[in-house]
Amino acid sequence: MLQGIAFYLLATVAVVSGLLVVTARNPVHSVLFLILTFFSSAGLFVLLGAEFLAMLLVVVYVGAVAVLFLFVVMMLDVDFVGLREGFAKYLPIAIIIAGILLFEMIVISAAVISGGAAADATTPLAATPEASNIETIGRVLYTDYIYFFQAAGIVLLIAMIGAIVLTLRHKPGVRRQKIHDQVTRNAKTAIEIKGAKTGAGVTSEDLI
Repeated sequence: MLQGIAFYLLATVAVVSGLLVVTARNPVHSVLFLILTFFSSAGLFVLLGAEFLAMLLVVVYVGAVAVLFLFVVMMLDVDFVGLREGFAKYLPIAIIIAGILLFEMIVISAAVISGGAAADATTPLAATPEASNIETIGRVLYTDYIYFFQAAGIVLLIAMIGAIVLTLRHKPGVRRQKIHDQVTRNAKTAIEIKGAKTGAGVTSEDLI
């Protein structure tokens, strides 16, 4: 009984927050609703007994991807009013893409319900006497599908570099450290020896 209530509560929160992601006027609010959607989905995974997937959803998506989106949205000086003005122009192609995605979801759902190949693919891997549950998950994640995880890591790295490049602002009149000039300098360009006469002291011309 309690599990059913928790399921419908988390499912409702996930659906409503997912709709608010695309309908909120403030992009920062959209990212916050996205984080709420991830947390609700993680709760659903816990109810289904997939604690590892729930942990991945919270750590990877909430702790890395959503926070990265939040910082990018807050740091970039984007004219969102100008972006909304061209919303109607891209509405037809958006409807076409949404229709394609809806058709794919219907086909996949029908295949799962009819017990086709998709249903066999969703059958969980059970632990065997030779390998524990953790070892089975590790073999699937880091042996069978390791290239997908490496590709995801490269995408996150590119996203992080892009966020840094987009938010970097060079202000005129500000002196910055030039690492290349410091590393490539030699003894002739780094130090200039000034000759001083004994007992004459140092004048301002010697310091220039």
